[in-house]
Amino acid sequence: MKSKIKNFINNGDLRKVRFWIQLISFVLFIYGGYLAINFGSSFPVFSCPYNEQTSATCYLISVQHQLAMPTKVLFSPAIISFLIGLVTFIAWFIILNKAWCGYMCPFGTLQDWITNLRKKMNIRFSVYTRHQFEGLSKIKYVFLIIVFFFPLLMGAGAISNDWSATFCQMCPARVISPMFIGDFSQWTIDFSSKTNMILTALGISLASLFFIGSFVKKRFFCFFCPMSALHYIFADTSIVKFRKDGSKCTRCGDCYAVCDMQIKDIADDVASINILRDDCILCLKCIAACPEDDALHFDILNIKAFSSTREGFEKRMKIDLHKK
Repeated sequence: MKSKIKNFINNGDLRKVRFWIQLISFVLFIYGGYLAINFGSSFPVFSCPYNEQTSATCYLISVQHQLAMPTKVLFSPAIISFLIGLVTFIAWFIILNKAWCGYMCPFGTLQDWITNLRKKMNIRFSVYTRHQFEGLSKIKYVFLIIVFFFPLLMGAGAISNDWSATFCQMCPARVISPMFIGDFSQWTIDFSSKTNMILTALGISLASLFFIGSFVKKRFFCFFCPMSALHYIFADTSIVKFRKDGSKCTRCGDCYAVCDMQIKDIADDVASINILRDDCILCLKCIAACPEDDALHFDILNIKAFSSTREGFEKRMKIDLHKK
């Protein structure tokens, strides 16, 4: 019985499973407020509170407000609120690791849907050169620094209150998320101060770039997402692991060919057991595309939950050929 269940999972059609999880998650996080669902204010995905019907609040806006308290207040018993928020974020994150990006984040899902639209229009996608990849993938850490240090500067009185939730004012989710409940009010520039004008103009520009970039490049914004960078910092705390047995790898390159994030190590690194990288979204497409038994596997509590298999690869290849 156990082996039958294992074979069913390893040989199944991952795309259908992922499609339904993404669809349900998108509806839940965008429209969950209509059902009075509330997961709190420390969630590990872009679930934006500027959409008044979201069922969860992105941790990035919470942490910015917490760290923006006056320095004397922050480094007092009030710091407990920050620590509770951080622990809550980690508690959610431990469950799925970076699979929050690949399966649950509504803005990751939106990018995948835009990619599917491009495919239906038979328009080729673009790729980054290795040099571009290495440079652009660092931008998310710049955004992460903005998330954590600008509020601290504001709390210390070094910058004005106009810089409150700096990243959120620039974030494309702030502009796009309310659209799904019919609210287009965030597509406006705030002229109340020069700082607000610049930040909200950047937000509109990045929202526009989100749509354009996602149409020509798979998971375009994920390369720049500070939530992804924050995930990677805590990746080792998760009960979920992504592992590779290099002795079974033939370097065929099939895993790299399907990787939306262009992670070369997935194919080339045969020494590392932990193959999770900072740009990985744990979509598991590489495992589904691998033809070698147990060369790649997704583990939960050190138990192989989904592994690459020759049989599964062959079955999925037949499905692909049939759809073509």
